[in-house]
Formats: sequence, C-alpha cells, structure tokens
Amino acid sequence: MPARKRPRKAKPNTRGGAAAEAVLPTLTGEAMATKTAIEACGGVVTGQYLDPLGSHPLLVAVLPLDKVEPTPFQRDVSDAHHKKLAHVLDRTGIFLDPIIAITAPNGGFWTPNGGHRLAAMRRLGAKAITALVVPKRDVAWQILALNTEKAHNLKDKSLEVIRIFRNLLDEHASQAEKEFGYYFEEASFIKMGLCYEQNARFSGGVYHSFVRRLTDFSDEPLTKALKTHERHVEMLLGLDEQVGEVVQKLKAKGFVSPYLKSFVVARSNPLRFMKEPPTLEELLATIRGKVERFNVDKIKQEDIVASGGAVADEE
Repeated sequence: MPARKRPRKAKPNTRGGAAAEAVLPTLTGEAMATKTAIEACGGVVTGQYLDPLGSHPLLVAVLPLDKVEPTPFQRDVSDAHHKKLAHVLDRTGIFLDPIIAITAPNGGFWTPNGGHRLAAMRRLGAKAITALVVPKRDVAWQILALNTEKAHNLKDKSLEVIRIFRNLLDEHASQAEKEFGYYFEEASFIKMGLCYEQNARFSGGVYHSFVRRLTDFSDEPLTKALKTHERHVEMLLGLDEQVGEVVQKLKAKGFVSPYLKSFVVARSNPLRFMKEPPTLEELLATIRGKVERFNVDKIKQEDIVASGGAVADEE
C-alpha cells in the first residue's frame, strides 16, 4: 500500500487570506440558508467570517441544546470522559470550546466532533451551547480528521468508519469506494468495523497490521465493495474463533500471557517471509490452515515470552 502523502511545510505567509480579508459582511447561498435554519430553531448567530485557510463562510452561533445531536455514525460517548468533562466545566463555570455543527437532514443540527462536550453540557443542565456552524454538510463525514476530543482506539475508529460507510450508501451507493477514502482514512477500518459490529470483543489489534497492508480502497461501487468486505470479515471472524480455541488449549497446558492470541497468529502468519504479498483471502486461508494444525505440545514458555509485547491499538 503506498504511503499516504502529507503536505510539505509551506513558506510563511503564502496561503489563505489575511486577517482583514476574513470579514464577511453579507451571507448568500448555503450560508444564508444555514443562518435561517439557526434562527428557525431558536438559535442566534453571533458572528460570521471567512475561514483564513480556504475562505469558506462560517457562522458562530449559540444553539438550543435540545436541537443538537451527535452525527448518527460517530463513536459512542465515553461515560467516564463526559462526566470528567462536566466536572471541569462545572468548576470553571465557562464553556470555551465551541462544538462544530452542521444542519441535520431532518431539521436541527448535528455535531461531528462535539459528542462529549454535548453530553457534558446536558449533564450540567445547560439550555444552549456555542457552535461553529459549517454550511457545508459533507464536513460531517470528515469526522476522523476533525475529532480532537479524545484519542480514537482501533475499535472506536473502525466503528465510526463503518457507520460513515453505511450513511454514504444512502446517497452514493453507485460511486466508487476510493472516492471516499479521505473520510475512511484506511480501507482496513471498514473491515475492522464490520468485525466489531458482530463481536464487540473482537481482537482487532491482533489482525489489523496485515489486514491494513493487504487492503486498498476499491474501484467498485460502495454496494459491491461492501460485499467484498463482508466476505473477508466472515473469514476473519472464523479465524478468530479458531485462534481462540488454540489459546484455550495453551491455557489448559498452563501457559499464562495476555498475548497468547497474538502469539498464535504471529506463529501462523508467513507474510513477512513472502517475497510477493498474497491477496488477503489467500493469506487468511493460509493462516487458518496453520492454526488448524497448530501443535500446542511443541510450545515452550520461553517461546511465548520471546514473542511478548503489547498489541497496538487494542481496546
């Protein structure tokens, strides 16, 4: 998989508008329609400007709290995190970090990256919340890039991606999956998300490194691409069950380690020895065959200790 390109460091003062150019005296088009929607729901626009990077119109507003919901495809709110945030807000007595909001399809507003702040303000009984309202609704699908509230682990990120995928299916089913790569970040997250939907305790970190390496965004329409992902997920979940059975056999022989599943998969995965990478289906079939023939009687405690190490991005 080719490395993701990152923008080079630009020369100072060469991009975007100057501060004085951010003034937006009048609203038109989507921006005007967004202002109307804010006022219709009982909110108030307190400011308007052109963002200094791309000169897109943005509105600063105070919205009724009961008119704002998280986007339906973002990760679930962490109970501990939003309670901690509510405690901090309560002590400071001031809300300084506006949420990002867009108009929702059926009225009201969605926030693609303010779920915890929204829950915290609700916990405090607030009536309204400050928001930076973006007239371009497709910003909602850029949730992975925008979310700065709480670091995503693999499970959080993958579940958000598959929810975004399903949301896009409603309007863009015939468009190629690769056209939405920016929203998904990594094609492998789609498969991982499907796995976590079926098994909330799925050990995604054990498999993600090779799934990521062998998964690219498809030229196929979203509907067809989903069927391919689902076929791979069926194989992944089947493999995980078999790995679990081997782990139980190792435990029965007295082996103790939090990394037994990682050990079994690493021992059965020949990818690092292959000159030419196989397809994901071929590799999964190969690993499964090795797991089926895994001989626990030949394993020594020092083998497991030597392979030890935390699984990255685990739950």
